[in-house]
Amino acid sequence: MAKKAASSSLRFEPVPGWARIPHGVTFHSDATSVAVDSKDRVYVFNRGPQPVVVFDRDGNFLESWGAGEFDRPHGIEIDADDNLYFVDDGGHFVQKRTPKGKVVFTLGKRGVPATWQGGGMFNRPTDVAVNPKNGDLFVSDGYGNSRVHKFDSRGKHLKSWGEPGSDPGQFSLPHNICMVGDDRVAVADRENFRVQIFTTNGEYLSQFHVHHPMSITSDPGPNPKLYVGEMGPPPVQAGVPNLGNHVSIFDVSGKQLGRFGAPLPGQGPDQLIAPHGVVLDSKGDIFIGEVSWTFWASRLPKPPLGEVVSLRHWRRVSAGAR
Repeated sequence: MAKKAASSSLRFEPVPGWARIPHGVTFHSDATSVAVDSKDRVYVFNRGPQPVVVFDRDGNFLESWGAGEFDRPHGIEIDADDNLYFVDDGGHFVQKRTPKGKVVFTLGKRGVPATWQGGGMFNRPTDVAVNPKNGDLFVSDGYGNSRVHKFDSRGKHLKSWGEPGSDPGQFSLPHNICMVGDDRVAVADRENFRVQIFTTNGEYLSQFHVHHPMSITSDPGPNPKLYVGEMGPPPVQAGVPNLGNHVSIFDVSGKQLGRFGAPLPGQGPDQLIAPHGVVLDSKGDIFIGEVSWTFWASRLPKPPLGEVVSLRHWRRVSAGAR
């Protein structure tokens, strides 16, 4: 169970209107995931007509590409050499590309799912993590499976672990995944309302409770912290405050170090809607991609007209202990 801290010096503030999105570029209100490269360029994997949109650290638009090359964008990661890894849950594949967008390899066959809950690769995979030490890949798989698959840096399958269930080491929708240092893997086990920690060989280490964890990332250093984006409640509890729709910060033992986001979802500067992807830049600022249309706006009696906010930037205003 997560342990709450009495207070914390780890604080963030929203940066409204950070992204200067040019006319004609849209995320279709679902900026599903974000990643930051070695130059603090921010890559937004989204469900608009140009699935990859890139900004500099100041929010200036740099480029967009990928039309027709993905089915349903879901997760993105960048390695130390700025190679890009895309996870397409609708297409059932994971793809590595160069910084210029050239395909290096594809895991899985586009449009061909593995048997539902059969343990194969893939049935609606959700996210990928890259080991900074050796380039090994860890794929959470996902909506139609209950597995984590491990590959070497060239895409050779090494092992898989997990099965449906709620016991330690089992999963109910492993929705996001990240490295913790170079020797542990953290999985946002969404429908089990928990984060599970494993060795890189899939050995279960620990877990702690989180409300509907839909995204997760960690920061570097000897005492890494976990930043968890929490999904809101189901429609039957819509309007109940403080049930998700925020980002919580934990140490690896599950002690809560901080939280930000208003009690209820919305488009206000201090609100979050559905933090589907979270990432840190070199200064410790947080960028958040949200599935705002899918989770929130489409369910409203009168959905908002036009684009709903789905890309957020929160600036670190107090460093806290690293």
